[in-house]
Amino acid sequence: MSRPSLFPRLAWQPAARLHAAMSAAMLATLLAGCATQPVPPAAPAAEPPQAEPAPPRPKPLVIGHRGASALRPEHTLAAYTKAIEDGADLIEPDLVVTRDGVLVARHENEIGGTTNVATLPQFAERKRIKVIDGERLEGWFTEDFTLAELKTLRARERIPKLRPANAQYDDKFEIPTLDEIIALAANASRRSGRTIGLYIETKHPSYFRGIGLPMEEKLVDALRANAHTRRAPVYLQSFETANLRALRERLGKSMPNVKLVQLIGNASKAPADWRLSGDTRRYADMIKPLGLREVATYADGIGPERTHVVPRDSAGALGAPTALVRDAHAAGLVVHPYTVRPENAFLPKSLRGPGGDAARHPAGMIREVRALVDAGVDGFFTDDPALGRRAVDSAPGPARPE
Repeated sequence: MSRPSLFPRLAWQPAARLHAAMSAAMLATLLAGCATQPVPPAAPAAEPPQAEPAPPRPKPLVIGHRGASALRPEHTLAAYTKAIEDGADLIEPDLVVTRDGVLVARHENEIGGTTNVATLPQFAERKRIKVIDGERLEGWFTEDFTLAELKTLRARERIPKLRPANAQYDDKFEIPTLDEIIALAANASRRSGRTIGLYIETKHPSYFRGIGLPMEEKLVDALRANAHTRRAPVYLQSFETANLRALRERLGKSMPNVKLVQLIGNASKAPADWRLSGDTRRYADMIKPLGLREVATYADGIGPERTHVVPRDSAGALGAPTALVRDAHAAGLVVHPYTVRPENAFLPKSLRGPGGDAARHPAGMIREVRALVDAGVDGFFTDDPALGRRAVDSAPGPARPE
């Protein structure tokens, strides 16, 4: 058998070497090309998202305490009108009840000091001695008069020695009803183009319920019946607690524009309903963090006496703010302290001006308002809304603590 030729194998070997050499050269060129190509720059790292700036807090509410009561006799339509003209965001009527169940505005149900009733012989026999919330009082009381009888009376300045200029308006104005005050706020809102709210206090609710004249039902019915109070800001306040709980239950969620505020008096005193029920706690307990959390179960805010927020030192000067605003805000409550007034008699000693107790010192009141604003309050009660408005609108925007 013949042997196969070696030529095909020998012919293939050089070609194979050439192919291998060419492949190696191409690979080297490819690698070199990759090495010389510019490396694209890395994408810049994404910046962390910027936090949205917190929206500025609204200006504190200016609440016309009993109207502009430093300038007109309190709880009159004239006082409420003046408060609105002077820039109040809300006007504050204190409510009591007539014998025929009508809600009217008076600081107390005893009206001997705020009307001319003592001068009218036809009502002389109505003078009584009563115990109201544990206090013995002598005088004339709204629950002993019908609305028609009260409408024959005229309002007078409650503290003429401190506000002698208000005495010129004595016997000029009637006692207004809640419905008349609502109508006033509604009309003023339409004329001014800004919504005027109401900040209503129920006075002595346990006492009135005890004599068969409960206030809560009448009040809620009146608010629901009026278009203005179904949409405007409305605050309902009380020094008692059961009254506010009853209002909360009666309102339910049907009127979200209506907020409830727990008033807080002298730390050593207590709500009348607590005393009646045998509860030994005091307002001092209410302003502690635990007490504030309890308030938040039935109310939306607190109305403390202003020295609970900015106390006075032994010399009568303004001290450092307390923790009350911070603690209340932590509990979800707004803070509306009462009451800032322009007369020397009511100002801290360090903010008083020349003259006696009745002398007005606007700059001192404005400084006191600004101290409260700096402490972080959400609003304040004042007898002089024009000065309150000036203090709020001209103040720099302070950092408000949470």
